[in-house]
Amino acid sequence: MKKDGNVSMSNIYRLDGRVPFGKAVPFGLQHVLAMFVANLTPITIIGAAAGLKSEQIAVLLQNAMFVAGIATLIQLYPVWKVGSKLPIVMGVSFTFVTILSYVGATYGYETMVGAVLVGGIVEGTLGLLAKYWRKIITPIVAASVVTAIGYSLFTVGARSFGGGYTEDFGSANNLLLGTITLATCLLFNILAKGYWKQLSVLAGLVVGYIVAIFMGMVDFSNIMSGGFISLPHLLPFVPKFHVGAIVSVVIIFIVSAAETIGDTTAMVSGGLNRDITTEEISGSLACDGYASSISALFGCPPVTSFSQNVGLINMTKVVNRFTIMTGAVCMILAGLLPPIGNFFASLPDAVLGGCTIMMFGSIMVSGIQMVAKAGFTQRNIMIVALSLAVGIGFTSASEMDIWRIFPQVIKDVFSANCVAVVFVVSIILSLVLPKDMDIKKIEDEK
Repeated sequence: MKKDGNVSMSNIYRLDGRVPFGKAVPFGLQHVLAMFVANLTPITIIGAAAGLKSEQIAVLLQNAMFVAGIATLIQLYPVWKVGSKLPIVMGVSFTFVTILSYVGATYGYETMVGAVLVGGIVEGTLGLLAKYWRKIITPIVAASVVTAIGYSLFTVGARSFGGGYTEDFGSANNLLLGTITLATCLLFNILAKGYWKQLSVLAGLVVGYIVAIFMGMVDFSNIMSGGFISLPHLLPFVPKFHVGAIVSVVIIFIVSAAETIGDTTAMVSGGLNRDITTEEISGSLACDGYASSISALFGCPPVTSFSQNVGLINMTKVVNRFTIMTGAVCMILAGLLPPIGNFFASLPDAVLGGCTIMMFGSIMVSGIQMVAKAGFTQRNIMIVALSLAVGIGFTSASEMDIWRIFPQVIKDVFSANCVAVVFVVSIILSLVLPKDMDIKKIEDEK
């Protein structure tokens, strides 16, 4: 293994240290490609619901790539206490799609931007104050949330595998393309030597993309649609403020914070093999919040940690900040050079599904490992079992209107978000159940 001073390929498995730039880029690019389309899709959905024109949405898509890159850099290399100094990749969150689509359609896109601006400040400030409330997020609560995140992503992976939100979802072409991509990832991981194994997802993306071209499933017509160079547009929409919209969005920010805690905890547990610190939780949430406010200034929805990348880290154990930084730079370039962004965006959903479906499974496995580490005591089993049963059960039964007696704001937050329900139920049980119940059981048996 070649070394140049403190520059070494072995550093890809370490948080700090330099990796040869030319070899770091493929690993960083792998992280970008794993989340690229998912980073853009929420804006398309929210913009369409708010009645934006295609030209306006195109501007926001460009801004989103730029903001995601900046937010990732802040997570990697903190500014003051904002940022976790962990290999977290940031992107536009799906968690907010429902509420922001409603706010945008009801009050206008400018009001949505104002609500995100305020909500981000609230979450960022809560993050800075994490040392005062961190203790309620016990190891078993975090394990329950991580397990729920893994479960909630299964349908996302399956949806992508089948072709995404298209009319030909589940077609033979999409399923074949997803299978070829998945098989490539597996074969590359089996046959490659040394650190090259960790590029199995990139190999799958490249092979899948080439196969998709030959299958006529890639549209190149929009590659040059935005010109060659275009600077991000600051304040494309002037924020407006509505109390009802702000309150609704702030509630979802709290739910998103729970997901960020789960993602970050899973990444530290699976990638660094240790427990997360209060400072890391504080920094990651502060970045989530304040970066979301910055995102609002560019007219975009909130940004948050991406579970795709957490799954990728759990699979590959590549945690080097310098390496992930090269991916963040690629995102920034994609925001400044529209052809690059348009090229990445042309990646078919089935290719992404073939790569990500196993990554999402690894998040759930990480959650199970965290449960085992916390211990299978009677109390812990009760917290995990009941929180997952209620969280997954009630959200799966939402189509049967099990939430019909609740106010609309409660429905918006919980009816389709099992992570939010698991988070609330596990915290309540952790606070209510006696901590000595296992000791009492042993004494009763004696």
